[in-house]
Amino acid sequence: MKPHRKQRLMLIGLMLVGIGLAATFALKAFNENLMYFFSTTDVAEGKAPRDALFRLGGMVVKGSVERPGADLLVRFKLSDFSKEVTVEYSGILPDLFREGQGIVAKGRLDSRGVFVAEEVLAKHDENYMPPEVADSLKKAPEAE
Repeated sequence: MKPHRKQRLMLIGLMLVGIGLAATFALKAFNENLMYFFSTTDVAEGKAPRDALFRLGGMVVKGSVERPGADLLVRFKLSDFSKEVTVEYSGILPDLFREGQGIVAKGRLDSRGVFVAEEVLAKHDENYMPPEVADSLKKAPEAE
């Protein structure tokens, strides 16, 4: 083999290894930032991860909002009209947050099975519902 051809093959090989590594790192970063959506039924049935962030959506159950202390902690229940999940959030809720409205929260389950939210998003007008919440409400089996 001529020296130039050998160098070209080596360069092509190094480029392919570099592209492969870049693709691996990009896919790994994408997977780590991917956040799945779960309905309250999914969470109640144990289908949601216990050690990872995910989004939970549903309707805020009427009469379930509690403010147990003087701090910013709020506890409420979310439902897809089939199962309910208790949510805790420490912070200022969106202005549009209220009982009977659809929300999506980002957080994780704690050891008690309570969803501890880092972020709460409320719908922005009377006709809008987050698509994930609307889909999960349609799929939810009727409450027993």
